[in-house]
Amino acid sequence: EVQLVESGGGFVQAGGSLNLSCTVSGLTFTEYSVGWFRQAPGKEREGLSCMSSSDGVAIYTDPAKGRFTMSSDNAYKTVYLRMSSLKQEDTAVYYCAADWVTCGRDWDRYDYWGRGTQVSVSL
Repeated sequence: EVQLVESGGGFVQAGGSLNLSCTVSGLTFTEYSVGWFRQAPGKEREGLSCMSSSDGVAIYTDPAKGRFTMSSDNAYKTVYLRMSSLKQEDTAVYYCAADWVTCGRDWDRYDYWGRGTQVSVSL
C-alpha cells in the first residue's frame, strides 16, 4: 500500500519559516517523482515543487521560487519543503504526492497523495 504522510505544518508569523516533511512508502516504481502542492480555502490546488528520483533536481513553480526549497534524503523516501519569508497568502493545506510522472510537467497526473498538513501564517 502506498502511503505518503506529511508533517511539520503549524502556525507561524509572517516572515517566519517552516519545514515540512513527507515520508513516502509502498511505491514499487524504480523511478518516480514527488511533488509538493497546496490548496488554500476557496482556491484550486497548485503545484509548488517536484523532484525526480532519477536526478534529484528540484523544479519550482512561480509561487515557490526564491522562498521554498525542496530536498530529499538519499533514498527519496523522505522529502522536505523548507519555506521561508512566509506570507499570509501562503496559508493553505500542503500536500505531497508521488507517482511515475515527469517532474515539472505532469502536475495533474499524480495518483498518490498524503492527507495534507495545515500551514497558517498570521500577520
